[in-house]
Amino acid sequence: MEITKEELSSMIDHTLLKPEAKEEEIKKLCDEAAKYNFHSVCVNPSYVGLAGEVLKDTSVKVCTVIGFPLGATTTAAKEKEAREALSCGADELDMVINIGRLKSGNYEYVFKDIKGVVDASKGKKPNIIVKVILEACLLSDEEKKRACDIAVKAGADFVKTSTGFSTSGAKVKDVRLMRAEVGPDIGVKAAGGIRDIKTAMEMIEAGANRIGTSSGIKLMDEL
Repeated sequence: MEITKEELSSMIDHTLLKPEAKEEEIKKLCDEAAKYNFHSVCVNPSYVGLAGEVLKDTSVKVCTVIGFPLGATTTAAKEKEAREALSCGADELDMVINIGRLKSGNYEYVFKDIKGVVDASKGKKPNIIVKVILEACLLSDEEKKRACDIAVKAGADFVKTSTGFSTSGAKVKDVRLMRAEVGPDIGVKAAGGIRDIKTAMEMIEAGANRIGTSSGIKLMDEL
């Protein structure tokens, strides 16, 4: 599979979610994203306003995380976090499912949890994207499939492999499974541990159409 630099850059969410990230590091992240024309920067909610200010004259989107990294906060808390992030200027929301509820078989809870964030994003600004992080390393294949089905039913735009903060990140087999389950019309984001172009291309070939990485510049330089 061949891909141009422009195509690759349009798939990258340039990411900095470390809790110790400083303001100057966020500004640098945004400057890099603008230089390389990445799709978005992905930052923690408290930095959404700062990222939006730095990127206001660019086409780069601001992505943030909801219920991150455990997914174990209440639905009401996720909804409030989503609304606040959008009011601060976020364009995309990457929310973590309630992993324990999924593994307990409480699928209605998981559905309402995702739909709460999807509904909270409606009417705030046009074309808000909601991605649902499965944390695939903690799930069986059947649980991954079930989570994908619930996310689609709840109105999510993407499913995403990982937070990057659990036992492992994106795996090609998980991307392939997720793409097969959601079909061609829902996005699949691979994230966590993607640090070179070989790995990124494997994810894309498996069906990912968005790559979350802190190594975006390295990927571009290696292509």
